[in-house]
Amino acid sequence: EEQVRHAVSMIRTTMEMVEQLPQPVIAAINGIALGGGTELSLACDFRIAAESASLGLTETTLAIIPGAGGTQRLPRLIGVGRAKELIYTGRRISAQEAKEYGLVEFVVPANLLEEKAIEIAEKIASNGPIAVRLAKEAISNGIQVDLHTGLQMEKQAYEGVIHTKDRLEGLQAFKEKRTPTYK
Repeated sequence: EEQVRHAVSMIRTTMEMVEQLPQPVIAAINGIALGGGTELSLACDFRIAAESASLGLTETTLAIIPGAGGTQRLPRLIGVGRAKELIYTGRRISAQEAKEYGLVEFVVPANLLEEKAIEIAEKIASNGPIAVRLAKEAISNGIQVDLHTGLQMEKQAYEGVIHTKDRLEGLQAFKEKRTPTYK
């Protein structure tokens, strides 16, 4: 029992570390992502799945529960009712159903999975890095609190970009109708 507690604690810590990375994290799901695989994807900012992928928090079929954040992250992402149904039944879902539920943002053919992940990563990387980091922070922290507090967090994050050279570069590039070059 102590070994199980320790192992799950380590997995939970890893998921939290992924979720708390300052840069956006993209999960590219190819194949079967059950239990911890789905929980890892939930700790990421975006999820892209191959058409053939399947996902699920199937732990209840093994007489355990998702122990690495699944019971908390899934309802926040897809809603309480759907999360309960998936967790209580331990049902696997297809990539397309996961997209319909809001569990994944994109479903692509398996041979285009990496390309789609890179496309999104490059689009994000073309934006102001400080702005992206602070937007992630505002969203991730703000969703955990009431709206008023979340709006205060957003205001604080916005204050963090006002004095940056990137903001000035973005405005100048917009005026000059050119692509900005952020540092």
